[in-house]
Formats: sequence, C-alpha cells, structure tokens
Amino acid sequence: MSGSDEAIELVLLHNRLTSICREMGVAMMRTAYSPVFNEGFDFICALFDREGEMIAQAEYNPSMLGAANFSVGWMVEELGAEAFAPGDVWIHNDPYRGGCHLPEHLLLKGIFHEGELFGFAATIGHVAEIGGKAVGALAGDVTEVYQEGLRLPPVRLMAGGEHVMDVWKIMMTNHRTPKLTWGDLHAMLGSLRIGEQRVEALLAARGVAATRRDVAELSDRSERWMRREIAAIPDGEYAFEDVMDDDGISAEPRRLRVNVAVRGEELIADFTGTDPQTAGPINATFAVTASGTYNAIFQLTDREVPRNAGCYRPIRVIAPPGTLVNVLHPGAEIGGNSETHCRIVGIVIGALAAALPERVAAGDGATGCNFLFGGVHPETGEFYANYHFENVGWGGARHRDGNDSQCVPLAISRNTPIEVFETRYPFVTVGFRLQPDSGGAGRHRGGLGTERILEVRAPEVTISSLFDRTATGSYGLEGGLPGGCASIEVRRRGEERFRPFTEAFGTVSPAKFSNVTVHAGDQIRIVSSGGGGFGDPRERPLEEVRRDVRDRVLSPQRAAAEYGVEVDELSAGVLSGSPD
Repeated sequence: MSGSDEAIELVLLHNRLTSICREMGVAMMRTAYSPVFNEGFDFICALFDREGEMIAQAEYNPSMLGAANFSVGWMVEELGAEAFAPGDVWIHNDPYRGGCHLPEHLLLKGIFHEGELFGFAATIGHVAEIGGKAVGALAGDVTEVYQEGLRLPPVRLMAGGEHVMDVWKIMMTNHRTPKLTWGDLHAMLGSLRIGEQRVEALLAARGVAATRRDVAELSDRSERWMRREIAAIPDGEYAFEDVMDDDGISAEPRRLRVNVAVRGEELIADFTGTDPQTAGPINATFAVTASGTYNAIFQLTDREVPRNAGCYRPIRVIAPPGTLVNVLHPGAEIGGNSETHCRIVGIVIGALAAALPERVAAGDGATGCNFLFGGVHPETGEFYANYHFENVGWGGARHRDGNDSQCVPLAISRNTPIEVFETRYPFVTVGFRLQPDSGGAGRHRGGLGTERILEVRAPEVTISSLFDRTATGSYGLEGGLPGGCASIEVRRRGEERFRPFTEAFGTVSPAKFSNVTVHAGDQIRIVSSGGGGFGDPRERPLEEVRRDVRDRVLSPQRAAAEYGVEVDELSAGVLSGSPD
C-alpha cells in the first residue's frame, strides 16, 4: 500500500470509529428518560483499546471526554483485562477513580471478536438523581463526598448479558427517582450494545490485527500533529489566576493559579499555588483539572487533530494533591466539574493570551448556574427531580463580539425547552430573555447572559443551587471590562421585590445552598453571567454602540459610562427602535 493509500485508509478508519461513537450518542439521547440526557446531551460515548487507551470519541461533553482517559484507564488497570467477559457491563461513579463528579456514571463493556478482547465501548452520563443530601445531588453546601449521593466502586451491572439485580436494587433503593435511573441506565446499555455491534462488524471486515495496527498508528499521528500545534506556540512560561466567589461553607474567596510552560513540542500546566482544598463542594478531582486543561488547549489548536489517546500525550498536568485542583478523599467535589472546570479552562486560556493574542478570547461566563429541585408532583403524586442549568455569555475576541447565551465550555449541553420543562415540572416560566448590560464592555463586547423567572405551581418545592461568578465577573482582555455577574434570587408570594437567598433564607452563600423550600406563587429569578470584553471600549465604533442601545443589549447609562457615548448622541429614534 502506498503512503497516500495508507493515509486515506487511516482517515476512513478514524471517520468510521467516530461515526460509531456518534451513533451511540444518538441512540442514548433518543431512548433516555431524563431531560438532562435527551435534551441536555450531558453524556459522552467513546471507544477504547484493550489497555484502556482511547481510540475514538464523539463530540459530546468535553469535561467527561478528557476525564474518560483516567476513569476508563484506571478501571481497566485496577480490574485487569481478565475481569471482562462477553456480555459483562461494569459501572462506577467514583470521583477518586478518575471521575468528574458523583452524578456521572461510567458504563464500560468489553468488545470481543472470536472470543478475544479487542477493546471497550464506554459511555458516561449524568444521572439526574443519586440520593444524598439534596435532590439532584449538586448541593452547594456539602462538606464531604458521603453527603453527595451513592458512590459505587467498579462493580458489574450486567454479567453475561443478565442484570446483576443486587446492584440494580441498591441503586434503585437509594435514588429518589428510580424509574428515571432505570430508564437512563438502559439507554446507556443500548448505546453500548450499538458500539459493540458496529465494532464487531468492523473487525469482521478488516481483521483484528490490521485494525489494532491502524488504531495505534492513528494515535501516533494524532500525537505528532498535536506536538506540531504546541511547537507553533512561542516557548515560554505564562501565568494567570482567578478567584472563585466562595465554597458554600464560608464567604472566603478561593484562588486558582496556573503556570503554563511551553517547551518545544510539550506543554506543562502547573497549578502549584492554587489554594488548598476547601470544606465545601467546589474541589476538582485530578481528572477534572486535566480535562479542563485539555479542553483549553484543544480550543486553541487545530480542531481537525483526531481526538484519541495520542493528542493528550504532549500535555502534562501538575496538580498538587490536597488542593482545590486535586481533592483528596473524602473532600466534597460535586461542584468541581460544573463550576471549577470552567475556571480551569479560563485560566489556562488566560495564561496563553500573551502567547496567542490572535486566538484567545476574553473570559466566558464560567458557571453552570446549577439549579436543582424536586418534590411530589401535584398532578401525578409521584416524586420528581430535575437538574437545570443555564447558558452564559462568551468573551469578546480580537475580531468579533462574544456570542450571547452559549453553553459553558465544559459541555455542549442545551437547557431544556420551556415547553418540555413546563409539561414535566410544576413551574411556569414568567419570563426568559437576554440580560441587558451583562456583556463586558470592549472594542468587542462580551456576549450576554440570560434572565429566567420561574413561578412555583406546586404546594411546595425543595430547591438547591450551585453557582459561581456571583461576585466577580468574567475577565476582560487588552482593556476590556469584566462581564456581568450571575445571581439567583427569590420573591415570595406577596412580596414586592426579588431578594438574595442570604437575605430571604439566611444562607451562607448567595448561590451555593441546599434544601430550601419554596411554595406556590413564589418566584425564582436566575441570571447567568456575561462574557468579558476585548479591547478598549472607547475604540468601539459609534454605530455599533448605537446598534446595541437600539437592540436593548446596552442601556443608555452604560453606553455613557463605559463607551463615552452620551445619551444625547443617540437619537430618540434610535432609542425607540426606529430606523437610523
């Protein structure tokens, strides 16, 4: 086979493996019970070789994809290949074994051809309810992993194609919504079966030996490509830091710091100097920190680099144990993925702004705005639970404004459509809009966050929250200003104004709390954060400021204060929305 023929064959193999992973995801999305799966896409599908090295992935949740290298690899190493038999499916959600956080469950199934183990099909999904202190698990004020929910070490969920009912019974007994868990796990099992069948067909057509050889070559080529990408970054050391609002237990801000060293074809992200792990749930596991680093580097390098084990090899992560970026057992970590991952991505990108100014955007909103709720549904009499999140504004960049209302960079998830939300849960959406003035001012402004107002339509609902970016906005670059902050507030029935939960309920943190009871007629206001601005706001063209005021993206007051455009420079016609 000539060199060009071999290259074509490898591209075809890569595309076929990626297509298998995509098909696995579509099947899971269409058969899962929970909105976090079938609307939110909070899952991944990937394929691994028999040593636990990733050979292909689909474009689902980036935080899980990076961490899967550890959760699968360490699981295979711990159990040994001999533990896997045809028809077996293993499960675990242990964050200290390479997981992201407790709700995300790894299901792993061996792929056999003619009795020989070739590799594994894997899926990781966010199970919406896993027991623990608060409905939906993401309690903003837990202090140890035991409060977060049911933690499973690697155990068989299926053995020889049959349910291991002891394990299923343990899970169903400890989860508040067992029907949803049952349905979502079976959607994951169906996804694995599709992956298994498609890879078996591939092996039958190509042969095991040839496929193993070509998969290894794909990984090596991916590594070489990523090394070339890193080599194009100027050598040097680049530092950046940011703070998180609080940990839900005390009001003290927590500092994250990274030093990114580029040395030829290798990149080292060293988080030494980050604060010690906290009492509250914002600690990240090592897998989350590594995944956030990969996520950031992938955003700044060629998107065509094949995503397999090879592309991760030139990137090294140093995360001191016992810190905010490498939590030790039994430290709480439920918010480390949804919140701290975003900030890890942000500081790695922020560090590289000095090296890659043309590629780097200002900070995004960097919070999942996690809103959890549950109770007994007044129409069905059954217990319900939901994990809800919001989009944020992205940062402005050198040549463009930031996008409005986008998923945080740890995922590609979507929030649940209002029509679906209101048919499943006892809330009505009073209002949902882009939040004016939330984009950081700049030559290119940051994208807008959103405002959502929900009214309770049940006698009572138990709610929890895990937000960040409520005290400090997303960072601007090159003179750009920070984006607007996030918030969650409540207006009790009969009250005139929305109030922070610290005032209304006495919580320690304004946005990290659990098990607050609200009642029919109460309203919850959720505001997501905006993106930071890029460049000096005074350099923004007048016509663009006028357009933003006309579109009600920007208030006249902010136009005057931040852009130096006085209200009388904006015609009454513009302010009223009439043509220029």
